[in-house]
Amino acid sequence: MGDSIPERELGPISQTDIVRFAGAGGDFNPLHHDAAFAEKAGFDTVIAMGQMQAGMLASWLTDWCGVEYLRELEVRFLAPVRLGALLRLTGAVTGWADLDGTPVAELELRASVGSADVVRGVARIAAVSANGRSAPSPDDGR
Repeated sequence: MGDSIPERELGPISQTDIVRFAGAGGDFNPLHHDAAFAEKAGFDTVIAMGQMQAGMLASWLTDWCGVEYLRELEVRFLAPVRLGALLRLTGAVTGWADLDGTPVAELELRASVGSADVVRGVARIAAVSANGRSAPSPDDGR
């Protein structure tokens, strides 16, 4: 417990990143692409969709552990992400459990901008895959 996953920094978040995600996900809310609309809504600029940060967090996690090991992922959105933001993705093992007879590592995940968390998540990854391969340890630096 307490072992950390190798961190990743992403960004700066650009308008192109947001528009590409909108096209992929179908979220065309003007908060994400129309600066005048975003200002009328109380923001200083457009904001990225929360699902974009959640997707980045999930991708980072599965790049490290392998998608075949992911058993559960839950996220909570805490703050908007603006253009130019640098996201720092971090995670740590907080415990171990048994899920349907398989040992799983319980992880706490964070996406932060500066010192503020914008997304927090919890995940469970299996210690072994269905074919018996071992999952990476946090020290693997995958």
